Amino acid sequence: MAVPKRKVSKARRDKRRSNVWKLEAPTLVKCPNCGEYKRPHRICASCGQYNGREVVKVEE
Repeated sequence: MAVPKRKVSKARRDKRRSNVWKLEAPTLVKCPNCGEYKRPHRICASCGQYNGREVVKVEE
């Protein structure tokens, strides 16, 4: 059976795993209607529009 010959130290183990946990900032695009930043392919929270039409009525 394949068994490790030596114990892998915590530092070496954690170095190997370090790039797995990187967090990325969410991608933001400007709403073509109001200019607010929003996530792509989602309804704009400030104006309620998606793909050029009003989907949700937003109360101001």
